[in-house]
Amino acid sequence: MNSSDQGSVHPGRPETIKAVPVRHPGRWAGAAVVAVLAAMLIHALVTNRQFQWDVVNKYLFDSTILHGLGVTLELTFLSMLIGVAGGITLAIMRLSANPVLSSTAWFYIWVFRGTPVLVQLLFWNFLGALWANISIGIPFGPAFWSEPTNKAIPLFVAALLGLGLNEAAYMAEIVRGGIQSVPIGQTEAAHALGMSQFNTMRRIILPQAMRVIIPPTGNETISMLKTTSLVSAISLEELLRAGENIYSRTFQTIPLLVVVSIWYLLMTSILTVGQYYIERHFARGANRVLPPTPFQRLRRLFAGKPVPKIEHDVVPGIEGGGHV
Repeated sequence: MNSSDQGSVHPGRPETIKAVPVRHPGRWAGAAVVAVLAAMLIHALVTNRQFQWDVVNKYLFDSTILHGLGVTLELTFLSMLIGVAGGITLAIMRLSANPVLSSTAWFYIWVFRGTPVLVQLLFWNFLGALWANISIGIPFGPAFWSEPTNKAIPLFVAALLGLGLNEAAYMAEIVRGGIQSVPIGQTEAAHALGMSQFNTMRRIILPQAMRVIIPPTGNETISMLKTTSLVSAISLEELLRAGENIYSRTFQTIPLLVVVSIWYLLMTSILTVGQYYIERHFARGANRVLPPTPFQRLRRLFAGKPVPKIEHDVVPGIEGGGHV
C-alpha cells in the first residue's frame, strides 16, 4: 500500500464496498412482451369495426339495461345478506358440541356445495311440481295459511333462494375457518377472566377472525355478482338477460355483450375497492403501519418516495396481535 492509500484508509477498518446493482434483463424482456401484447389488444379494439362502438354507446344507458342492472345489484345484495347470515348460523352449528346441530349443518353444507347452483335455481323455479301449495299450520294437522307455490315463490324469490341458500354453505366454511384460525388459548384466557361465551366471541374471536374472513367473503361477493347471470335460465331479467332480450331483436350480439361486460367490470371494480378498504380497516390490530391506499401509493410514486414496508405487530404469547 502506498502513502496516498495509507492516508485515505483508517487503520483497522476495511475499505468501503462498492455495491453494484443486480441487473434484471428478464424483467425488461417480460415488460416488453406485455407492452407489445397490450398494444396489439388496443389496436384490435380500435380498428375492428365488428365491435360497433357506436351501438355500444347507444345501449350503454338503455332503460332495459339499467333495469337489469338494478335487478342484478338487488339480487347480489340480498343473496349475500342471506348467505352471510346463514353462513354464520351454520358455522356456529358446525362447531357446536351438540351432534344433532353439527350433523345438520354438515348435511346442509354437503348438499348445497355438492350440487350446481344452476340445478338449485331450476329446482326452486319448478318447486310447484312437487308441492302445489305451501301451507303453514300444525305439523301433520290443519293448516292456518295456504298459498299456491308458484304464487308464493315468484321468479325473483326463486332466484334469491337459489343463490342465497347456496351461498350460505360456502360462507359457513369461510366463517368456520376464520373462527378456528384464532388460537384456542385466547378463548380459554377470556373464560378464565370471567367473560361469557357471547362476549368472548364478539370481543376476542371475531375481531381477529375477520382478517381471515374478509378476503374470501369479498371474493364471494364478486363471484355472486357474476353468478346472478345464471338466473337468466329461469327467465328473470337481470343484466345479462336484458342484453339478450335486446340483441334477440336487433341481432347485434357482440355490442350488447360488450355493454353487459362494461357494467360487470365497473361493478366488480367498485366492489374490489370496497374490499380493499375493509381489509385495511381490520388490519389495524396486526400491522404497525397500515398498508397505503392506492392514492397514497400514487402520491409516493410521483414524489419519488418508497412505499413503506408493512410490519406485523405480534403480541408475545398472542398470535396475530390480539388482546385479552
